Amino acid sequence: MVPLLLVLLLAVVLFGAGFAVKILWWVALIILVLWLLGFVMRGTSSGGGRSRWYRW
Repeated sequence: MVPLLLVLLLAVVLFGAGFAVKILWWVALIILVLWLLGFVMRGTSSGGGRSRWYRW
């Protein structure tokens, strides 16, 4: 009975980890798209060059 419970517990943990990793991939993709849009949509500075859209 204990090995069966351990296998079921392992399956639940791996399913949960796989689901979390899949969500993290979607979040990373959304952040990448927003980052690329920031480069496309950034304005120009007073000196005529392109300004940075981030503060650091």
